[in-house]
Amino acid sequence: MRKSRFTEQQMVKILREADKTPLAEVAKKHGVSEATLSTWRKRFVGTMDVPDAKRLKALEAEDGRLKRIVAERDLEIEVTKETVGLSSTIQPVGGGPSSAAITTFKVS
Repeated sequence: MRKSRFTEQQMVKILREADKTPLAEVAKKHGVSEATLSTWRKRFVGTMDVPDAKRLKALEAEDGRLKRIVAERDLEIEVTKETVGLSSTIQPVGGGPSSAAITTFKVS
């Protein structure tokens, strides 16, 4: 996705300005198309203000961080399951209880 030259806060501020003055005038002033303003309006539904946009950005960042944590945890669980599965197939080779000094293992 292309990085916008405007932050979410700037977009909301421009939209609030567009609420008070004609859309074409605001679009020309900020160097964007009217279609872009319409797209922004769809994205920032309702009466979102600058503080709301900041909060939205913070929540989206936190959501991304939490999703990465869950993905890492799932990976650790899978690795642990594979390790436990591997260790259940390891069996001591030769000797009984009397050969406690050195025991070799055979992986089957």
